Amino acid sequence: MDSEEQTQELEKDTQSRTGRFSASHELSELVYSASNLLVLLNDDILRKALSRTLPMSLSQQRLLTWLSVLEYVEVFTEMAAAKLWREPGRWLVVVLIQIAKAILRILLLFWYKSGIQTSPPITPLDRDTQLYDREQGSMVEDVSFVGQRSGRVVRPLKSASSLQSQLWSSLSRESKQREQEDHLQTSPTHLGLQETIAESLYITRPIVHLAALGLCGRRSWKPWLISGILEITSFSLLSDTTKTLNRRERAEMRRRAFLLLYYLLRSPFYDRYSEAKILFLLRFLTDYIPGVGLVARPLMEYLPIWQKIYFYNWG
Repeated sequence: MDSEEQTQELEKDTQSRTGRFSASHELSELVYSASNLLVLLNDDILRKALSRTLPMSLSQQRLLTWLSVLEYVEVFTEMAAAKLWREPGRWLVVVLIQIAKAILRILLLFWYKSGIQTSPPITPLDRDTQLYDREQGSMVEDVSFVGQRSGRVVRPLKSASSLQSQLWSSLSRESKQREQEDHLQTSPTHLGLQETIAESLYITRPIVHLAALGLCGRRSWKPWLISGILEITSFSLLSDTTKTLNRRERAEMRRRAFLLLYYLLRSPFYDRYSEAKILFLLRFLTDYIPGVGLVARPLMEYLPIWQKIYFYNWG
């Protein structure tokens, strides 16, 4: 039996073992995408209610919103396209989504000078902090008055307990200080020529990888190598500016460093080297460590599905 027949047999075996999970997996992805879209919409409504706009123009905010929507629905869209139109439709959808994301990111980088692109593009709202600030602010406004001459805010002692009377005056200052710190932490870092080239390489890496896949085939090492070289080059060029980055950008750099480990799980490296070792380790842990099988067995069944979804391991 040649390698092609072995691959076909392996795919049939994988389908038989994981087929029962496919429908529930697609449903879970639909729920995940819908929940993230609802959070995005709800955050926008809350920001308007709290008068906390993002520190950017309306047009830039719209681009970030569309980019967030694409990131939230890309996996489900790929799975739905594979279900409806098989492999040709699936790869067409993957290419279109990656091109759209690259165009939006290029516009953000060069037109709006948005610095290092983060994921997710719009940070979810910290509801506990924001709503607490609003409640405290409204409490101060309800029970205090402003002097006409001095402009000082005065709160009647009878409306507060002894502890509250000591703390109420600092609430407004703390809220304003937090707003200023958040603004500084979300302001993009200016990128020089080297950093701009590095970010451009990172943005265009998916397009180059897909083009290499189309030219060389999915079993070729060239797409894997080209993508890895582009990503490592981008990360190396940006590593010199890590100290000057804001909090979100540093978190993004840590995320990119961690995602480099995905190359161990990406084909053809995974098919040739990683798969046997990972499955052996999971089986060993399942057989000799009590309780690990509850996690390891589903993981072993899930790995083939994860491998087939482009936006899981290459997105």
